[in-house]
Amino acid sequence: MEQKKSIITPINIIILLIVLLVLSAGSGFYFYSKATGDPNKIAQKELASTIAVIGRLMVLPTNETPTMAIVSDPEKLKDQPFFVNAKKGDRVLIYTESRKAILYSPSQHRIVEVAPINTSGVK
Repeated sequence: MEQKKSIITPINIIILLIVLLVLSAGSGFYFYSKATGDPNKIAQKELASTIAVIGRLMVLPTNETPTMAIVSDPEKLKDQPFFVNAKKGDRVLIYTESRKAILYSPSQHRIVEVAPINTSGVK
């Protein structure tokens, strides 16, 4: 009688484990890079989204792209009148050419404050 060779050998198991490891690592890297993304692209999307939302609430300057900041610690800003009603997570759009600052609250979906900015002393 002839004996059949077993397909399951230690070498086949090792090769299968290596293939599974490579596939797992590759898919993990793919989904991690998709989730984190490029920080600059994420910031640009967030800026564009904020401009679009605020643009529905008020007329914005169209001749420039603003700089955006996010309020992280409103307690440090309470002594500045512009930030008296600011909360963590609020957005500030700064239009330097138009000399305008806008404080927007995404949680309340409202503009909290608008103020002129003085850039004469800034170089």
